[in-house]
Amino acid sequence: MIGKLSGRLDYRAADHVLIDVRGVGYLVYCSDRTMAALPGVGEAISIYTDMVVREDLMQLYGFLSLVEKEWHRLLCSVQGVGAKVSLAILSALGPDGVSRAIALGDWATVKAAKGVGPKTAQRIVLDLKDKAPGVMAMGGTVTEAMDGPALDVVEPADPTPLAKRAPKPPSGAAATSANALSALANLGYGPSDAAAAVAEAAANLPDAGETDLIRAALKLLAPKG
Repeated sequence: MIGKLSGRLDYRAADHVLIDVRGVGYLVYCSDRTMAALPGVGEAISIYTDMVVREDLMQLYGFLSLVEKEWHRLLCSVQGVGAKVSLAILSALGPDGVSRAIALGDWATVKAAKGVGPKTAQRIVLDLKDKAPGVMAMGGTVTEAMDGPALDVVEPADPTPLAKRAPKPPSGAAATSANALSALANLGYGPSDAAAAVAEAAANLPDAGETDLIRAALKLLAPKG
């Protein structure tokens, strides 16, 4: 299984790129958002990948963050959702948008993606709502795709032994949401309730810092009446 590629971008098409890795070319299909964030032809590239192997097909799909890759894997696990539909959803919403929509049970937002009908959108939300907290928590362990150049997303080769490397500090909106989610869990809130509150607070306050996000989520979780 091929989980990551690092090489040079040889060619760009509408929905895929050709990556030269030491003389071997790999075709990698990506969402529209990922395609827009990739470097130009001739530049170095490093990208997470997921490989689909069937009797009549072998394709690679590329992602700039582990959160995006994990949502792709989970979306494809839903009945009636293939790689094409998954990439359409990620193109329309992005990984953070998928997290928010599923955590909030907002199937109408999922339905806005090209090729997704209401029944499929409802099935996605129903099947994956319990998975949202775990995926959102991953935001604290990877670098957000849009925080910098694409090469910063996947760790470049580093001669320093793994045991001696300093951990990369989390950054970006995904990391803020992940830390807020962790704080709410430490306060005793259930994963699903905490994820829904953080997702709604993040949607209402997109530029909020961690402290403000936690406060806003706690207000949403407070008993009504």
